[in-house]
Amino acid sequence: MLKISNLTKIYKGGKKAASDVNIHVQAGDIYGFIGHNGAGKTTTIKCVVGIHDFDQGEIFVNEISVKDEPLKCKEIMAYIPDNPDLYEYLTGIQYLNFIADVYGVSAKEREERIRKESDAFEITSALGDLISSYSHGMKQKVAIIGALIHKPKLLILDEPFVGLDPKAALTLKNKMHELCEEGSAIFFSTHVLDVAEKLCNKVAIIRNGQIIASGNTEDVTAGSSLEDVFMEVTENV
Repeated sequence: MLKISNLTKIYKGGKKAASDVNIHVQAGDIYGFIGHNGAGKTTTIKCVVGIHDFDQGEIFVNEISVKDEPLKCKEIMAYIPDNPDLYEYLTGIQYLNFIADVYGVSAKEREERIRKESDAFEITSALGDLISSYSHGMKQKVAIIGALIHKPKLLILDEPFVGLDPKAALTLKNKMHELCEEGSAIFFSTHVLDVAEKLCNKVAIIRNGQIIASGNTEDVTAGSSLEDVFMEVTENV
C-alpha cells in the first residue's frame, strides 16, 4: 500500500533529513514510525503526502508514484498533521461537507459517516459551532472525522494522540483497527512507545534521518519492551 524506496531529502545547507529510507506498509498494517524530535519522521511523512519534494528515491501509494501521479495518490489517502490547521471561519459541519465534496462522497454516504464518526468522538452537538471556538482536542477530532470520511486506502498521521483525551484516544485506536480490517493501511508517527507497541504490528525506528530498526513489532522487540529497544538503538548508533 505504501512503499518508500531509498528516500533521501536534503535541506538547504546540506542537511540530510531523510537518508536512504526504506519502508513497506502493506494493506492491513498499522505501522508505527518512531524517533526523537528532529529524527526525520515528519520530513518523511511530508514527502509521502506531497508537501515536500525529495532528492532521491521513490514513493508509491498502491503502486502509484507520488512523483508522477500525485493527485491519484491523494485521492486514496488521508493525512492528519500533528497540529491540524482547519478553516476556522467554517463550522465543523461545513468543514466536513467541504472535505466530502473534495473527495466526491455522496450526500447519503457523508451523512451516515459524519453521524457515525461524530457520535463516536462525542462532538456531534458542537458541529454547528465555528471551528475557531474549538479546543485543540476538538479540532483534532474534526480532522480525524474528515480523514475518515472517504474511507482512505492509506491513512497517515503525525502524532495523532497529542491533544486527545483518553476516551477519544481509545476511539481513534478502534477506528484504526476498523479501517485496517477493511483492507486499508495506517502509517503514523508517535512518541508514545507503549501505545505503539500495543497497537502496531510493524514499527520502524529512525535516527538522524536513517532507519536503524524496522520490521514486525515482535521481531524488533525480541522479548524486550519497545521502550528498551528504542533507548538502546538510539543511544548506541
